[in-house]
Amino acid sequence: MKIDNIKTPKGIYAAVVTPVNADYSPDIIRYTDHCRWLLDKGCDGLAPLGTTGEANSLGLSTKIKIIEFLNTTTIPMEKIIIGTGSTSIKDTVTVSKIALEAGAAGLLMLPPFYYRNPTESGLFNYFAAVTEQIATHNPQIFLYNIPIFTGIHITASLISQLRKEFPGIFVGIKDSAGDFSNTLSLIRQFPRLAVFSGSEVFAMQNLTANGWGCISATVNLTAPLMAHRMKNLSSDTKAIDDTIIKLRDRITTTGNISGTKAYLAVYKKDLEWQRTIPPNVATDVAPLSMPTLFEGLQPFHELIEIYGTSIIDHNAATDA
Repeated sequence: MKIDNIKTPKGIYAAVVTPVNADYSPDIIRYTDHCRWLLDKGCDGLAPLGTTGEANSLGLSTKIKIIEFLNTTTIPMEKIIIGTGSTSIKDTVTVSKIALEAGAAGLLMLPPFYYRNPTESGLFNYFAAVTEQIATHNPQIFLYNIPIFTGIHITASLISQLRKEFPGIFVGIKDSAGDFSNTLSLIRQFPRLAVFSGSEVFAMQNLTANGWGCISATVNLTAPLMAHRMKNLSSDTKAIDDTIIKLRDRITTTGNISGTKAYLAVYKKDLEWQRTIPPNVATDVAPLSMPTLFEGLQPFHELIEIYGTSIIDHNAATDA
């Protein structure tokens, strides 16, 4: 029996980036093609419309358009946790209802982040107001703890209050506080809570500790390698783990959003991928290449195999 009857599977989730057109509208075709690629390459699930998806730079109608379009595709909605949290209760309720009506397995919900230093009771009231208005849709809510952006740390006390007041609704959390000891304490304190780490670097530790896996920006690129590691296909798991750490470090050096998009532009041989929504700034892809990204990493032959194509060929095409 699943913990709290959680609909979403354990494992590796990509915090899906949002490709955009020149007018910053979402490029739906590239978007859905990328979602399929991620699932084909081993992601257990997807988390669109989060931080990496630049959701807070998209308008309400644009978020709705993306969700509704996803629901018309063959992408399995039962593998999707959709970001719906915003500073507005009304907007959060609207997007959450549409996501649930489209069949999304879960909602990834930010706390209201504009007003500084909200009290715990104020945060509880916000989540309670949202929950009461979507309760008839049987939501499964994953709290989103990312204090570096929101300035708010979601405490164990708040989680406890919400789970007591709304049993079976607040089923999980994505912990992007950057400190695995905090994640581990949540796993231990709430053994029936689905706790995701915010980085694939901690994914195996998380799962070993009975957590739920990871939801990560750089999984947009590292999905094949993470799936390889999850299945223990390598004879040297330490080499794979070291590679995962180094790959993430190299991508994030250029920025979680802009860096991921830039390397996707190189990997897919498609410069449209490098575009970001202001105030995010696109990273120049000229000095980037797939061989550079993978340089010095082992086992190199496995990297080529699991990406399903030659990294060298990609570089040659990019430099041509």
